[in-house]
Amino acid sequence: MDETPPAVNFRVDNDLLGGEDQDQGYTNGAQLTLVSPNLNDYTDDPCLPRLARWINRRLERLQPGRFDQQNMVFSIGQGLFTPTDHSRSDLIENDRPYAAVLLASFGFNARNRSQLRTTQLQVGVVGPAALGRQVQEAVHGFTGSEEFMGWDHQLRNEPVLRLVHERMRRWPGNGGFHADGWAWDAIAHWGGALGNLSTHANTGMEVRLGWKIPDDFGSTPLRPAGENTAPRIAGRARGWSAHLFLTSDARWVLHDITLDGNTFRASHGVDRRPLVADLGYGVAIMRGRWKFALARYHRSREFQKQEEAPAFGSFTISRML
Repeated sequence: MDETPPAVNFRVDNDLLGGEDQDQGYTNGAQLTLVSPNLNDYTDDPCLPRLARWINRRLERLQPGRFDQQNMVFSIGQGLFTPTDHSRSDLIENDRPYAAVLLASFGFNARNRSQLRTTQLQVGVVGPAALGRQVQEAVHGFTGSEEFMGWDHQLRNEPVLRLVHERMRRWPGNGGFHADGWAWDAIAHWGGALGNLSTHANTGMEVRLGWKIPDDFGSTPLRPAGENTAPRIAGRARGWSAHLFLTSDARWVLHDITLDGNTFRASHGVDRRPLVADLGYGVAIMRGRWKFALARYHRSREFQKQEEAPAFGSFTISRML
């Protein structure tokens, strides 16, 4: 292991940050992520707990290969999905199902100067066991928001599994790979996911412009390795740094349990659109061990008869330990 410290990230997504009358669709999400230091080896590095090394030896084929730097990521998160009309207690057949997803993710990252490969194995549950109803009622009770009345029709309990893999390539602009002033860069990504949670192929691009752009692979917290989780070749710049970012992602979706409904049991579902695109923009600010990122995302319609295109915001706070 080298001297790059571990880090912890906490992210909150909410569609109310996307604008007025946006309490719908992907309505809320939260994720806590632990990022390991750079590792000498996934299976034998003494900095890893013995259980982690044992698991890694059995998942060795999922690892993206030996690059200059490598690390591991563990996260636990929850996502909530609701239809537009919060007041109806009957089944709303032409709108998306109520759904909650609770996931644990184990990630492997490997990079060299300009390329990153990231793989995540995600396991969890969809349905009442994910505690979406309880979390939303607690949050809405605290904020005084309207209660959603249709949780009796949420998707049923089902274990979910998903394997996610993405590859990224970074092209530094005028500041080079280790910018120490005003600079820009561009980061392309492509990959996909396979599992009963969702199955898709995706590709996209992010462009950043700012002061002392970090030596990482983007500021998009919704994607693997997109927010302060990629291994670093260089440490953070001294003093403060900040940048703006514009990001896009296009997905060919073959399956999405939150839209299609349960895999093995009868449940509510809608006619999913096969092509979905995201456009996001935001700002990231760093000083010392801290990093803050605020973003807003606009998504194309995900299913037939969807009344409005979704919009939501995301806030991430990160700290090196």
